[in-house]
Amino acid sequence: MRIVAALGGNALLQRGEAPDAAVQLTHVAQAVHALAPLTADHELIITHGNGPQVGMLAVESANDTTLTAPYPMDVLTAQTQGMIGYWLVRELRNARSGLKVVGVLTDTLIDADDPAFDHPTKFVGPRYPPREAERIADARGWCLRPEGNPGQAMWRRVVASPEPLDILELSAITLLLDAGWVVVAAGGGGVPVTNGGSALGLSGLAGADAVIDKDLTAALLAERLQADALLLLTDVPAIMTGFGTPQARRLIRATPAQLRALPLAQGSMGPKAEAACRFTEHRPGVIAAIGSLTDAAALLTGRAGTLVRATPHDADHPQQVGGARA
Repeated sequence: MRIVAALGGNALLQRGEAPDAAVQLTHVAQAVHALAPLTADHELIITHGNGPQVGMLAVESANDTTLTAPYPMDVLTAQTQGMIGYWLVRELRNARSGLKVVGVLTDTLIDADDPAFDHPTKFVGPRYPPREAERIADARGWCLRPEGNPGQAMWRRVVASPEPLDILELSAITLLLDAGWVVVAAGGGGVPVTNGGSALGLSGLAGADAVIDKDLTAALLAERLQADALLLLTDVPAIMTGFGTPQARRLIRATPAQLRALPLAQGSMGPKAEAACRFTEHRPGVIAAIGSLTDAAALLTGRAGTLVRATPHDADHPQQVGGARA
């Protein structure tokens, strides 16, 4: 099978953890431990999130008094692709001697007129108490919004999250896969670029101050590569109905229509569900699965997580199983 595995941001840096290199490397090693076995029998493309990392770099850049202006998000995304991609490539090589694995700096084409630029929604970086958030918004010109339960919410920066339209390195990624390489690509949703202008005022590609949703880019990448499976890996075991309540149930299988009918949070599980829907709708027979990184291999067979098919063979309704961590 040709598999695209998308690592969630929480798989590399969990909430409340210090963003130290040693902490992130521990999670990278755990991710590789789960993914390396897939390389024995399958073609594998790995993508990854970068929300905590790109937010940290944005704060550092904003606080750097030697700069006349902070670095834009496209440059910071490229930096995180290099950092996280290097860690993943290195640990995969350590896990399997002789494995051919490479990281590809990846640009994702977006529309400069995407409505997302007028309505930023993507949370990045650290969380702030309301008063500090107000001060930071005034000082830096950032847009910050509350994240969490009303009355207890912390505030975070939000940036534009435009739709991914194309992946500029697709032909190179295809050549590498056909030659037997494991590829790490499209990290952080890809570096956002538009076609029609540059910093020098010339026609051509230009970076955009945005962050593309990594799961939607992973779905686009999987579709364009004609992958057989898309694994959306996170820190929860599956999509849960009644999440956070005693009635919580694991959703075993669903169609795209059934998934879209569920009230899933747009800040967490919603984009993963939408990515699974988009991928499975594009070609018969493919599968998408959402679940825990540690269950990567089991997700392919439906033994764990939530399996998404355009037309399930054995059910007309979403299947659930009892137990919040079933």
